[in-house]
Amino acid sequence: MPPSAQSQHARSHALLLLQKLLNLRDGASPLTLILDTLEQSAKPVVREFMTRAKISKSRVIFVSFATLRKPAEADIFIKAWGKTPEALRAEITSHYPSPSSSSSGAPKTLLILDVLNPLCARAPSLLPLLLSSLIPSPTTSLVAVYHADVPLPSPPQYAPPPLALLSHLATAVLRVSSLPQACARRRARNLSRPEPEWGLGEGREGVLIGLRKGYGEEDGVVLEMELRRRSGRSVVERFVLTPSPSSTPSSNSNGIPKPSHKLGLASTSLLSEHPVFRDPSAGDAEAGEGGEAEQQPASTFSLGLTEKQRRDREGVVLPYFDAQTDVGAGEGGRILYEMGREDDFDDEEDEI
Repeated sequence: MPPSAQSQHARSHALLLLQKLLNLRDGASPLTLILDTLEQSAKPVVREFMTRAKISKSRVIFVSFATLRKPAEADIFIKAWGKTPEALRAEITSHYPSPSSSSSGAPKTLLILDVLNPLCARAPSLLPLLLSSLIPSPTTSLVAVYHADVPLPSPPQYAPPPLALLSHLATAVLRVSSLPQACARRRARNLSRPEPEWGLGEGREGVLIGLRKGYGEEDGVVLEMELRRRSGRSVVERFVLTPSPSSTPSSNSNGIPKPSHKLGLASTSLLSEHPVFRDPSAGDAEAGEGGEAEQQPASTFSLGLTEKQRRDREGVVLPYFDAQTDVGAGEGGRILYEMGREDDFDDEEDEI
């Protein structure tokens, strides 16, 4: 398979896996863990999951630990603060379809936990049992968000950290980061300069002010997907998720964001195809396939030949060209020389 065809196949395969994960097709991932930070929230990715579930007529159950208002795409909104894990599990499972209807083509169910940090701080040892009980059938998919930079109490001795436990249980892990920050770091690396830092990485005291819209022209988030296959092999790829303008919340006159009720799908592409992250050597290789003129190095003067110069070069007869033909046995390679007007004939040289 040619390199171009092989890279095109790998690109299509990676995009297809991401689309299957976002569309909840074929049970791509029963438990999807989204890791975000203070610099980049997971809300655009969660909104994309809910939008696609709404289009496919799936039931969306939103469990809120920190969200105050019900999202427009959610069918059922459950307030989780102040409830024990047992009471929360009982309330969530009460909204699931009956076991008899689930086997007869019932609609899929998308369960979203807006943040797992309260459960990790309150009862980390109950996470495996609780999360597994929330996925009773293959038609149910669980998407949970974890704030990676929020500190938690130290786990008991010999107990794994909550993040390590969640990463082990999840069948897909999505790491969300800021696209403008990633582009700024890439430009710094291209110029051999130190990479800039934001938020907690700055090491400054006071209010955390990260990179917001307006610092860069890039719009979207960087999505690093780690999809665990049933064979045990994991697929890791980085994408750019650009939200649809119709799904982006607008702001009123007071600057308060208003949720959009229009269903618009975000566009996805590989991070390596972004103009800032594109490999220059790949562009040179594609340009080289266009013709000989495009392979010329950059210069202040033309290195090519005009049509008249090319015809004159083809008409030039090289010296001793006739001597290269075999005119007889033992005579190949003889030197033919014709004296010119300016040559001085010497009889002694002729005798030699």
